[in-house]
Amino acid sequence: MIKQATRIFAILWLSLFTALANSAPNKPLVLRTAENQPQDYPTTQAITFMAERLAQLSEGEINIKLYSGGQLGDEKDTLELTILGGIDLNRVNLAPLNSIVPETTILSMPFLFRSTEHMRAVLDGQIGEDILAAFEPHGLIGLAFYDSGARSIYNTIKPIRTPADLKGMKIRVQNSDIYVAMMDALGANPTPMGFGQVYESLILGTIDGGENNWPSYETTRHFEAAPFYSLTEHTMTPDVLLMSKYRWDKLSSQQQVLLKHAAKASVPHMRKLWDNRTEDSRKKIIAAGVQIDSGLNKAAFKAAMQPVYDQFIATDKMRSLLERILTVQP
Repeated sequence: MIKQATRIFAILWLSLFTALANSAPNKPLVLRTAENQPQDYPTTQAITFMAERLAQLSEGEINIKLYSGGQLGDEKDTLELTILGGIDLNRVNLAPLNSIVPETTILSMPFLFRSTEHMRAVLDGQIGEDILAAFEPHGLIGLAFYDSGARSIYNTIKPIRTPADLKGMKIRVQNSDIYVAMMDALGANPTPMGFGQVYESLILGTIDGGENNWPSYETTRHFEAAPFYSLTEHTMTPDVLLMSKYRWDKLSSQQQVLLKHAAKASVPHMRKLWDNRTEDSRKKIIAAGVQIDSGLNKAAFKAAMQPVYDQFIATDKMRSLLERILTVQP
């Protein structure tokens, strides 16, 4: 608690210092940006690409100061600070946003997307724009979606091939009602936990497993502690690049246009990096001797998710949005 309070105090001081610097005449605008992934991760590199494009488009008027590797705190902390204006830009997964922006819930639903191509077609079209626009009433500006891959289940004990194999297992999930409901529906014991705590918890036996994409499973070395990886591919929840509305409203209309343009331009760059990184991580995990199960009964996993849909797709608005997504063709 003391460490978190110290970090927040430091960020607020940083915010004040940068605000004073930005108010000086003829000084470039500096946008503080939070990213919890390391410097070589595709989302981090995409923001770096965006920063370079933005500096070029604005002729040096707008610069991005990127704090990668979770320097400014975990996603929950940085999200709160972004809403308050203490952080300008932030790349986060949609899971912690589900309770803030209801429209993001739909993109976190299990087995929603038929393929990566289907997901990208949805996000690149009007549906994606509509969901990005839904952030503004909640103190945030949605700039772009980034890929976060298909998430699958891994554990320390045994192969997972049917929902029955998960019964009673403690599976780490993000702090999200949907993810908790998913694991409940599969018979597991969902355990919300910060991402940075997972490796140690696997080693100590506090949890039996987790769920994540290939790059996260590999780069965190969770595969060393949990060498059973089952390709459930239960979600393809994207990440989103956000800006504090408090800071956005202080930009000129021209600066806003340039910022959105640079953010959109970073998406194809990120996707190329993501696809390459995913394949590289997959090869490393296979070479490490991890047991990978691809022949599991996906139909059984999907059928088990009906209570989750009944719980979270419970309004006409959400059902309409679901139908729009399902009818999109890549």
